[in-house]
Amino acid sequence: MKLVSAIIKPFKLQEVRESLVAAGVEGLTITEVKGYGRQKGHTELYRGAEYSVDTLPKMKLEILVADEGVQNVTDVIMNSAATGKIGDGKIFITNLEDVIRIRTGETGSDAV
Repeated sequence: MKLVSAIIKPFKLQEVRESLVAAGVEGLTITEVKGYGRQKGHTELYRGAEYSVDTLPKMKLEILVADEGVQNVTDVIMNSAATGKIGDGKIFITNLEDVIRIRTGETGSDAV
C-alpha cells in the first residue's frame, strides 16, 4: 500500500478531485498549505509599498492507494493539475507500513 501526496495549485483542486473520483478514488484528505519551490515566492504592491511574499498558498492531497493503483492515480493528478507553468506542484509516493481503522480496529487494506 502507498500514500500518494500531491501539492497542487488551489484553483486546480476541484478539477483534480473530480478526476480522482471519476477514476475510482473513494477517499482523500485535503489540506491547505503554504510553501515554495523553485519559484521562491513573488513580490506584490500594497498601498504603494512593495513587499515580498515568500510562501504561496497550495493544496495538499493525500490518498491511500493499493500498489497496483499508484500509476493510475499519479497519471490522473498529473493530467488534471498541470497548467504548464512553474509552480504546478509535486507528487510524493511513500510506502505505507500499516493502516488502522480507529472505529473497528481493522488493519491493512480492510481499513481503507
